[in-house]
Amino acid sequence: MRVLQLIDSLEAGGAERMAVTIANSLHNQISFSGLATTRAEGILANQIDSNVPYLHLNRKKFFDKKAIKKALDFIKVNEVSIIHAHSSSVFFALMLKIFSPKIQLIWHDHYGKSEELNKRPKFQLQFASLFVKQIFAVNENLVSWSQKYLFCKKITFLPNFISEVSNASSQIVLPGITGKRIVHLANLRPQKDHFLLLQIAKMCVENDKEITFHLVGKDFNDSYSIAIKQFIQSNNLSSNVFVYGTREDIYSLLNQATIGVLSSSSEGLPVALLEYGFCKLPVISTNVGDISKVITHQQNGILINDNEATTFYHAIMNLVENQNLQRTFGNKLHQVILNQYSKAPFLKKYLTVLHEF
Repeated sequence: MRVLQLIDSLEAGGAERMAVTIANSLHNQISFSGLATTRAEGILANQIDSNVPYLHLNRKKFFDKKAIKKALDFIKVNEVSIIHAHSSSVFFALMLKIFSPKIQLIWHDHYGKSEELNKRPKFQLQFASLFVKQIFAVNENLVSWSQKYLFCKKITFLPNFISEVSNASSQIVLPGITGKRIVHLANLRPQKDHFLLLQIAKMCVENDKEITFHLVGKDFNDSYSIAIKQFIQSNNLSSNVFVYGTREDIYSLLNQATIGVLSSSSEGLPVALLEYGFCKLPVISTNVGDISKVITHQQNGILINDNEATTFYHAIMNLVENQNLQRTFGNKLHQVILNQYSKAPFLKKYLTVLHEF
């Protein structure tokens, strides 16, 4: 079995992390496990295992002859039999199959707006699905959507998973004091609803000026990002709310935090949630997407209905003041991650599907 993971970039997003993690996890499980990026590299390139062959195609346009030839040469030399395409890279994978028809295609659907699937464009994916042998979807809503609209018959729910902890050590110490640092791990995108988080932060700081919030994730320097920073400035939160952008030292930062939060208005199964659990952080999250499949309310974390800032605020304040509950939630969530969302159960299901090819 010779599999190439294909992804558009290696920026720090959920789909990108999964592409790297799968490639790394497979290298000693199958004959060949490689990774290729179509358009851009990124910070996650540093996390590719040295045993995983890596190719950057530097694709400049939709039909890029140089990128296609480079990919086909790599496929031929390494005798790749399966391309596992993540998200929109499936369209480039489709072009490769046209030139190399024996290649089998897997499409991994990481679509994050699971509450807005009725607005999702369908035509291009419907066409691509005619040539895809297997679809993996990261949550049950996406499985149902593919079954309803796409033509591929093999559709499997395959949740995200967490693997080995990165060894990257932090070059910074998070501002604030131990026991009162709140971390929010999410790229600066509207569906992550940073403004709900900032409303909550404002209430928390008014109650306790020692509480700090740490926003970690890719900053696109767009209007959404500018508005976030303006809110922080205009509400005098600069001493309590910090924006870090993309970081390699995620686990080191998480280990300095007290509570992990997610304020998204729409989600699938966020990798950030798994990373929180892996680091034994107690979690408070909006109840969207498949988060409730991981977090059981008041047993291993706290779930809040979307856009309920006051309820979220009270949950943070109560948890900050209860170290025993922090430990209980963190340890129980950690066990769920190890049992259900770690490398071993993922590979068992993944390889079972691939052996049917």
